Parts: sequence; structure tokens; C-alpha cells
Amino acid sequence: MFSLNQHPTGRHYLQIPGPSPVPDRILRAISLPTIDHRGPEFGALGRKLLADMQKIFQTRHPVMIYPASGTGAWEAALVNTLSAGDQVLMYETGHFASLWNKLALRLGLQTEFVGLPGIEGWRRGVQAELIAQRLRADTGHAIRAVCVVHNETSTGVTSDIAAVRRAIDDVGHPALLLVDSISGLASADYRHDEWGVDVTISGSQKGLMLPPGISFNALSPKAIAASARASLPKSFWAWDEMIEMNQSGYFPYTPSTNLLYGLSEACDMLLEQGLPAVFARHQRWAAGVRAGVQAWGLELQCQDASVHSPVLTGVVTPPGLDADVLRKLIHSRFDCSLGTGLGKVKGRMFRIGHLGDSNDLTLIATLAACEMGLKLSGIALQSSGVHAAMDYFSDHPTQA
Repeated sequence: MFSLNQHPTGRHYLQIPGPSPVPDRILRAISLPTIDHRGPEFGALGRKLLADMQKIFQTRHPVMIYPASGTGAWEAALVNTLSAGDQVLMYETGHFASLWNKLALRLGLQTEFVGLPGIEGWRRGVQAELIAQRLRADTGHAIRAVCVVHNETSTGVTSDIAAVRRAIDDVGHPALLLVDSISGLASADYRHDEWGVDVTISGSQKGLMLPPGISFNALSPKAIAASARASLPKSFWAWDEMIEMNQSGYFPYTPSTNLLYGLSEACDMLLEQGLPAVFARHQRWAAGVRAGVQAWGLELQCQDASVHSPVLTGVVTPPGLDADVLRKLIHSRFDCSLGTGLGKVKGRMFRIGHLGDSNDLTLIATLAACEMGLKLSGIALQSSGVHAAMDYFSDHPTQA
């Protein structure tokens, strides 16, 4: 039977790429007494949150906040912009792109899943030229939307969304651009308006440092116009009622009041530090962790150095070592949770998250747990990844 007291003494190292460790400051905010979600205090909170989330998404346009997981926000993006039988071009970068494609099929959309062949597509970012090539051939403009994942949580690859937008524009195609930034938002640089995204999907449990339970759609005027024509069934997810009620800070149904307290605190923390500094912090953490992995002599799942994720690092285990067996050993011996390999890479890799309530020492300790687990598994490492990460962090101090 599960017990909240099942962990040994000391701090459990939750180093999966989300849900991420929640800062005490946010946990304290969530613990405040619940208020009336129809009262004046809530209206003020709602207006603040909606304005703050526009800053986080870097948009001047509406942001929908749902009491749901990121999967719900995937569905919301599709049902508000498309109709049954519409053709959608989806790009395969990993497990979560595959799940979004599966969801679209269940909604009655006709999807075309493109990408690099085999496992290679799970080791690199979106190839914008493949999207351009397919759209150029669609002379009748049957494809209504292009769906891509910004930061593929299953592999540790961050794609160039601005390049995808340019590819669509260069061929003069009217397709909407829908982007999943569930694990990218507030950790990796993301610019909804500047990059010409029509709908951005995100969630609370990654860079926003909250527990799961809140998800988002950031909209463009083009997406809002498309929603007036879209005929897929929707009620809970419908944007029109949300946009109308959000003007006064309220929602058309009961929101996650206490999680919204935490979201307000998270926005304060991020905006106080400044988004450029937040992005630089995650890039620095990622580089330090990669230095450690490379010192071990192990292979990174992401094969393109230009798109290494600042959110997580995927580590390929040596032949003969099941990554899930290694993860179980590290968890049982050192009380450290690592992300599992998913889909095509299950058992072949593990994932180290470097986001949420982390710091240099958190990541050094995580690498130490991995290093000890690898040695206990009989893996001969080239050198100490812990020392390599320590050297990197000491040689690259945080900018004041």
C-alpha cells in the first residue's frame, strides 16, 4: 500500500522531466484558503493571471486556462479550429508527437504523420523543409493545420518553431500552425506572436513549476477566426465562452482555485527573474548535465547539438543494459527518480530533467546517483561525469 512516508530520510530527487519539483514558495501559495470563484477577489486574481500568462507566452492575444492536463489542451486546440474529416499534417519527433497524432485520429481528423524514417526521427528536431515540401504539393490547400512539438519530452530535442512558420509562409499555404510547448514553456525560449504560432498548447507541471492540473491554449486572431467555422463537438473546451468571461477575470465553470494561486506565484517568480535569465539558467543546467554524460562516454539521444533541449537530457544506455533496470536500481539505492524511455526508445534510454525547483547541487547529486548506478551495473565509464559537471558549473557561473 502506498504511503507518503515511504521515502527514506532526506530529500527525494525528482529528476524526471515533469512533473517537476515544486518550489516551497509555490506550495505555500497553493495552501492558502480557497476563495469564492465568483467573488471580486477572484476576478482580480483572474485578470492578473491572464495578463501574466500573456507575458509568459509572449503574446498580446488571449490565453485560455483550463483545469486539465496537457492532453486536454491538445484536444482543445484541435476541436476549436477544425472540423470532422479535416486533413492535418503532424510531424513525428517522438512519443508525445505520436500521442497527439493518435488523439487527432480519435477525433475524426485525417492525419498525415511525416518525419525522418525510423529511430532517426526521434533523434533530431522538426525538419522544416519536409513540411514545406508537403505543403507545396498541396495545391488545393486541403491541409488545414500543421502540428509540431516544440520540446519533445521523450527525447530531449527542441525544434525550431520559427523555421516551421517560415516554411509555411514561403510556400504561401494558409494552414494553421499548432504547437505543443507543454514541456518547453517557461524553460526554453518561446515566442508565440513573433514566431507566428496560431495555437500554443502548454501545461502547469513543467517549466511553470506547479503540480499537474492546469493547461493552456494561447491563441492568434487567425485561430479565433477559424474557431467560428470549426464544427468538431466542443463544450468544456470551447473558446468563445472562455474569451467572453475572461474579460472580467472569470471562467465559465469552476476553475482550479488553489492551483491558480500557485500559478500566480510561479508567474511572479519567473517575471521577477526575467524570461531571458530563466532561459539562460536552463541552458546552463543542460550544458552541465551534457558535459557529465559525455564524460561518461555515453551517447546522447539528441544527435543535433543545435537543438539540445534545455529542459531534459536523454541518455542512451550501453548495449546489454536495460535502461529501466538501471532506473529501478538508482531509485531503490539512491532515492532518485529518472524519466523512462517511451515508445520506440523504451528500455534504450533514460531521461534527466533539469527544470523546476533545481540548482547546480541538485544536478550534481543526480549525476552522482546515475554514476553510481552505472558502476553498480558493471558499466566501465571513461571518466567521472560528476567531476565534469562540477567543472562546467564552476567555470560557467550564473550571470548576476
